[in-house]
Amino acid sequence: MEATANKYQSEIISFASTLKPFAYNLTKDVEESKDLVQETVFKALRYKDKFNEGTNLKAWMFTIMRNIFINNYRRKVKQNTIIDTSENNYVINSSPITARNDGENKMVMKDINNAIEVLQDEVKVPFMMHFEGFKYQEIADELALPLGTVKSRIFFARKELKKKLYMYEN
Repeated sequence: MEATANKYQSEIISFASTLKPFAYNLTKDVEESKDLVQETVFKALRYKDKFNEGTNLKAWMFTIMRNIFINNYRRKVKQNTIIDTSENNYVINSSPITARNDGENKMVMKDINNAIEVLQDEVKVPFMMHFEGFKYQEIADELALPLGTVKSRIFFARKELKKKLYMYEN
């Protein structure tokens, strides 16, 4: 009986090193993975009477580890739950996340679009192509213009837009 108990203990301890990569994969933290391996070995030794002789001891230990990890995770989630005893649930209802008001952004975009619309076509077309992601050379080829002309027209479009949208400068 004592010989089988010692054999069981030595097998569990020998499997501990094979558990380390799995533990790290679960926790993504070296110290937590060491704790997880230690707790797994402890539970395997403590509950050796639950192990069925002749079954896969290594697989049983991996199952123990996975269950410990899941239980710890659930415990952490519960600890992060807020219980609000204030009147009208003020603490729960006052989260740092607030609804975003895009009204101002829509007004700014409307002003930008209006400013672009009134640009002369000779500067607006190259500017819009550049804005849409075309490279200078691609714009020059598409519009059959010299590269320098394309660059200067985009520069003048930016300059004109900056002048028209002065109210948005910081």
